[in-house]
Amino acid sequence: MVYNFFTSVLFLFFSITNTPTTNAVTSAPAETKAVTETESLYSTISAHAASMPTYGCFEKAVKGYNILKAAGKIKKDYLTVIDFSKSSNTKRLWIIDMDTQAVVYNTLVAHGRNSGDEYAQNFSNMNSSNMSSLGFYATGELYNGKHGQSLKLDGLENGLNSNARSRGVVMHAADYVSDTFIKMHHRLGRSQGCPALPSGITKEVINLIKGKSCLFIYHPAYEHSSKILS
Repeated sequence: MVYNFFTSVLFLFFSITNTPTTNAVTSAPAETKAVTETESLYSTISAHAASMPTYGCFEKAVKGYNILKAAGKIKKDYLTVIDFSKSSNTKRLWIIDMDTQAVVYNTLVAHGRNSGDEYAQNFSNMNSSNMSSLGFYATGELYNGKHGQSLKLDGLENGLNSNARSRGVVMHAADYVSDTFIKMHHRLGRSQGCPALPSGITKEVINLIKGKSCLFIYHPAYEHSSKILS
């Protein structure tokens, strides 16, 4: 009897200690993994860049870029990010090469005259509003207009920027986008809604990103009205 008792106890002990722990490790949810990859990308680019958009802006830009690339609405590996949460006196436009994970341009950019003074605060998709429009765009073709060589833009979000073509919202050069203008007026000059650039670099910038690359114009107000990210 005693022998049988101890045999049963030993059998039970080894059964418990040798139970497989197949559920001890679980895979991280796909969403968590995606956020981690974006954070890693942000850190990689930041390590070699003088400045960056806010992380909240960058995260949304990358998410939209991936969605649009998968849908075939953009073709190139360049992501242009404009962070309108920042002062117009700062370089708040970045062109990121998503292939090499590097910032290739960081420059000043104007917002619409009715969007605000130093800071952009108001946005519209309406004709003659003279305001900037938020959201994702695909870059179009080059043309020669009153500002010289310019780049047409196609707004990809209904109700937010879908009237970009009819409004004539384009990327063009402007003398009022310069450090000299800021020193004279304590703020950057403003456009009629176009993301205007410094004259000295506009031609090379628009030639780089023309032909269906991704442009994202951000402000915290966008978070409540996103069409692509919702």
